[in-house]
Amino acid sequence: MDKKALYNLSYGVFMLSTKAGEIANGCITNTCMQVANSPTRVAISVINANYTCELIKQSGVFALSMLDQTCTFETIKHFGFQSGRDVNKFADMNLPKDGNGVPYMGWQTCAVLNCKVVSSQDLGSHTLFIAEVEDAKVLSDQAPLTYADYQSKVKPKPEKKAEDKKIVGWRCKICKYVYEGSELPAEFTCPLCGHGADDFEPIYED
Repeated sequence: MDKKALYNLSYGVFMLSTKAGEIANGCITNTCMQVANSPTRVAISVINANYTCELIKQSGVFALSMLDQTCTFETIKHFGFQSGRDVNKFADMNLPKDGNGVPYMGWQTCAVLNCKVVSSQDLGSHTLFIAEVEDAKVLSDQAPLTYADYQSKVKPKPEKKAEDKKIVGWRCKICKYVYEGSELPAEFTCPLCGHGADDFEPIYED
């Protein structure tokens, strides 16, 4: 199966946040869709290995910040390329909070949804959460950022390396998992965080 075919599915890009007790965390996700209108419900799919997923299971609430066309790679990197188990992603940030005390993005965001989980299903690598939208706000008139926009406009292009250097492995930019070998299969998926080959960078011999 050529997993690149799935890249043609249309996605948004979101900062998903939650708070369980005194612990707040957020991550970048690209899977959300409205699945019902009365009451308004959405479905999100979150990688099980993500700390945010663990906290949503504890709290049952989350905020979904819909990133817009002004979003920078630094924002994506901050919330998506490090784990909340290692750093406090909200430290020194004066973020607005929803009615459940969950922080959400107040910039580079066109809208935010405040949601309460009503059901969930373990899908193996991910958990599917069905949630009722308790509140929704429009934050800017900017167009939403799509996953295609992120790939073509926001995500930095790989740096060209000297041709005389040999590739000895590939490192996941999300969780730092290392695949040993000179060629990374196009359909490869990281066994730790679930990200695809596009999120791996080459490791060159010294």
